[in-house]
Amino acid sequence: MKVTLIASLLLTALFLHVNANAQGSLSKSIGPDVDKLFASIPDFSGVVLIADKGKPVYEKAFGYKQFETKDPLTTSSVFELASVSKQFTAMTIMMLKQGGKLAYDDRIDKYISGLPYPGITIRHLLNHTSGLPDYQDVMDKHWDKSKVANNADNISYLIKYHPAKLFEPGAKYTYSNTGYMLLASIAERASGQDFISFCRTRMFNPLGMTHTDIRTKAAKLKLPDVAWGHIYVPEKKRYVQADSFPEFNYAIWLGDRKGPGRISSTAEDLLKWDRALYSDKLVSQQTLRDAFTPAKLNDGSLSSYGFGWELSQSPKLGRLVWHDGDNPGYKTQIMRYIDADKTIIVLCNNAHEKKADIIKALQALVEK
Repeated sequence: MKVTLIASLLLTALFLHVNANAQGSLSKSIGPDVDKLFASIPDFSGVVLIADKGKPVYEKAFGYKQFETKDPLTTSSVFELASVSKQFTAMTIMMLKQGGKLAYDDRIDKYISGLPYPGITIRHLLNHTSGLPDYQDVMDKHWDKSKVANNADNISYLIKYHPAKLFEPGAKYTYSNTGYMLLASIAERASGQDFISFCRTRMFNPLGMTHTDIRTKAAKLKLPDVAWGHIYVPEKKRYVQADSFPEFNYAIWLGDRKGPGRISSTAEDLLKWDRALYSDKLVSQQTLRDAFTPAKLNDGSLSSYGFGWELSQSPKLGRLVWHDGDNPGYKTQIMRYIDADKTIIVLCNNAHEKKADIIKALQALVEK
């Protein structure tokens, strides 16, 4: 009788364990469904990586590094991340805060003098509630585009031309590249180190992100595996390299900016980044919690943005933090189900019009 009962209990426990794993884990059987999705979008160019608890269950490259040469992409190809870079900028600030070099509620004029926008704190910059005007618009109107602008130039033009603020600090959420440009300059002032050097020595190198950097175009030209951004031209019925369009020259004449973008990386390096965020390698989990906490506005309401991350909730898998990026020819996204420890990384170098649909379909497969 006892043996029968024990056997029954063991079988029940085994069933529950297997059933829990079936519901909670992604299998490589997801592959055929993902392949079917991309077979329906044959002109997509990019790399897709899906991971479960840090282990890739799907990783594949589609399309070309350069459409002219038909040189195929690899899973190790380097892409411009565009605004996915913002989470790295936010991390520099969190590292400096944890190290006692600054505080989130410091006024920005403690680090950058002369800006005619009082009352703005580092926290406002981090969660896009500063009300600052768009620095790129000011530069587009007034900058000599035969020269390459850096953060100091951007700041001096904000001071010189003083465009009106959009709203009082903390009043509402409005996505701001200006804020993240200023964060990089604040990180330099607080650390005493160049922002690019800080990112390399404090983040990229320690995490083994050997294909990740903030690069000039000249530096990218020396790399053998760069995914160049492309845009479809209906008149020519083909994809053309994005940097050949004059209207996208801002990527060149704002080419020395730091903070809002400009990091280039690979899907595999982004998975290393994802893993580091489950550890204390860069900052403690307590410090990191701030990145995944929604901003509280002046009226007491909450936004859906933390420090460098969009925040949402999956009914099945819990907390979801993500960010996308959009540069000429590029569309990028990283999605992290931080309770379920599942990750989706999509790096696209032909700015595909169906990228949003692709993301939704991948989410549905991961959440199924």
